[in-house]
Amino acid sequence: MNRHRLRTQHRLVFPNVYLARQTPASLDRRIAAAWLWTCREGVIAGLAAAAVHGAKWIDENVPIEVIHPNNRPPRGVRTRRDTMLDGESTVVGRLAVTTPERTAFDIGRREPQRSAVAHLDALARATGVDLDGVRSVADVHPGARGLRNLETALELVDPGAQSPRETYVRLLLIDGGLPRPQTQIAVVTEDGPYYLDMGWPDYMVAVEYDGEHHRSDLLQYRKDIRRLETLQRMGWIVVRVVAGDRPAVILRRVRCALDARRSSVY
Repeated sequence: MNRHRLRTQHRLVFPNVYLARQTPASLDRRIAAAWLWTCREGVIAGLAAAAVHGAKWIDENVPIEVIHPNNRPPRGVRTRRDTMLDGESTVVGRLAVTTPERTAFDIGRREPQRSAVAHLDALARATGVDLDGVRSVADVHPGARGLRNLETALELVDPGAQSPRETYVRLLLIDGGLPRPQTQIAVVTEDGPYYLDMGWPDYMVAVEYDGEHHRSDLLQYRKDIRRLETLQRMGWIVVRVVAGDRPAVILRRVRCALDARRSSVY
């Protein structure tokens, strides 16, 4: 590789780190490039670490967090001088990255609460992260900022959420004073098992978040119709939520469903 080929066939990602011109700068490649920029001495952290561990729903353009003592990172990299104790980092592939527990510790105390819970849900779903282990990390970092935010977020984590929108709906229900819903409720039918996003099995009330693919995919749309008919025949009340529904309206619909079931039970 000479300078001419480097300049004409590659593009600069971070200082002294290049990528072939035709190769997209995907999140995983930017993470690897950020680690190389640290001369292989940094530890990938935060949302970038969650992505390395397999968590979904990480923005492709998220800044790459690296625990590394450089106060002048390039654009697209965020360095932190955090204290790292033994056992808080691991190696995934060739990358040095924070463990799932340390990753959750950093996300839970730094991200806004709704975002933190959504990302922690995804991390828990991908890794089965031990929440008590996260609390143990917090115990050995008593002076870290955001510990109260972390504590609140950990109480709300549920790996059953299959998308950030499902997390946001669940948090809306909890914040609205409703009992905490169970996620991924298995319902056995003659057509096989169905899994409801969230709800209250004792009352046979469920809340389903329908993403865009539920309406744009005709086959999925037909399946949804048949599934809803089956659940209704079995006695389930299913409240379907779509993007754009106002929070107050969602809460009112769910309360009405629960109230109807409670009155019929008693």
